Amino acid sequence: MKTRKRVERDSLGELAMPQNVYYGIQTARAIENFPISGLRAHPEFILGTALIKRAAAETNMSLGRLDRTIGKSIVQAAREVIEGRWHDQFVVDVFQAGAGTSHNMNANEVLANRAIEILGGKKGDYSLVHPNDHVNMSQSSNDVIPTAVRLAALSLIQKLLPALKDLEDALSAKAGEFDRIIKPGRTHLQDAVPIRLGQEFSGYAAAVERGRKRLEKATDPLLEIGLGATAVGTGINTPPRYKKQVVARLSSITGFNLRPASSYFEVHQSTAAFAEVSGALRLLALELIRIANDLRLLSSGPQTALGEISLPPVQPGSSIMPGKVNPVMAEMLDMVCFHIIGSDTAIAMASQAGQLEINAMTPLIAFNLLQSLSILGSAVNAFTHRCVRGITANQERCREMAERSSALATALNPYIGYEAAAKVAQEAAARGASVRQVLMEKRLLPPEQVDRILDLMAMTEPDSRKPRKAKS
Repeated sequence: MKTRKRVERDSLGELAMPQNVYYGIQTARAIENFPISGLRAHPEFILGTALIKRAAAETNMSLGRLDRTIGKSIVQAAREVIEGRWHDQFVVDVFQAGAGTSHNMNANEVLANRAIEILGGKKGDYSLVHPNDHVNMSQSSNDVIPTAVRLAALSLIQKLLPALKDLEDALSAKAGEFDRIIKPGRTHLQDAVPIRLGQEFSGYAAAVERGRKRLEKATDPLLEIGLGATAVGTGINTPPRYKKQVVARLSSITGFNLRPASSYFEVHQSTAAFAEVSGALRLLALELIRIANDLRLLSSGPQTALGEISLPPVQPGSSIMPGKVNPVMAEMLDMVCFHIIGSDTAIAMASQAGQLEINAMTPLIAFNLLQSLSILGSAVNAFTHRCVRGITANQERCREMAERSSALATALNPYIGYEAAAKVAQEAAARGASVRQVLMEKRLLPPEQVDRILDLMAMTEPDSRKPRKAKS
């Protein structure tokens, strides 16, 4: 069956369009120009754009600038997009025209054509509702796109923060559960003085908490909105009172405590707010990689390596080795975090590439930032529920290795001095004996004092003992 066409016109000429699509000629040109990745706008980015179009139409109507019949049709079309309809009509590749003009026009055309239908017209009849004159009234791609990125990022951060709190709580719960389990500490991957497994996990929980709070702090600049600045920050083609009213209306619609930009020129020129959030994600990713890798190491073996903890088995680990189980959830988290770190580098390069009044690289920032927020939230949720909550401790293994460690000789320093303690440690290591055994054999200290000094639990509790001064 032959597809029905409609002819649309722009400043470059005419183009035949499929009659059934809601996007128009400028979107069609972008499709032709940018067959790059096959990646499309993030759903939250589409949602943020539609929220802006709704707020702008309502504000323009309230200021008497936009005909109410046209304005109401635009608002209804925007509401439909906000509800999840017509997302398939946002078809421009994420690698597109600088500053996101193609995405903005894609939105303008979709809303215009849907509004035309609502008014009883046919798609492409822009005499009823025009993409630029009506849908884009009092706006520019240069203030719409950064605002849409802000709204999308704020929404995704609202989902990520509870996931991080859940991980933090799960690690804290394990810290409590493992609090009395003694194990060898390790520095430089070599034996060190004892530590409790719960103390290790409390450190992981604290690191996640710090990362979460850092991200919360970085979120605040996103609330500063430059909508109404239009092309270069001067607010050209906007009516009086538009800037404050459109931000207030957008705040009411979204529930975010948005505020007008303190400098519309700065918020136009700079994408530092996005780089700040990305930087917080990078630091968080670095910590999560470290934690995930520690869990992989602590569970390694399990028979032939550390094997101090067991991660929950979630799938077979080998196509050839029966019974093998791998730390796949920690591996997944690593890969997601590596990707986030790479995305942060792309965002940093794009952020510094702004020139004069705008940053033309905003589409790249939008894609990488929103993807990072999305995948990290999903990854943290999966890691928490399918790994951390099911971790168990191998208590006997932990205790056995702690008692065998020659690093226990560290506790002897205040009693027999560093040099004598070093000789005990060296002999214990050379013979495969324990520090306790060497001490007892050499009768360097009374047995009851050896028991007190080599109390492993006491070693993990500062100020629990009062050692006497070493002999000079």
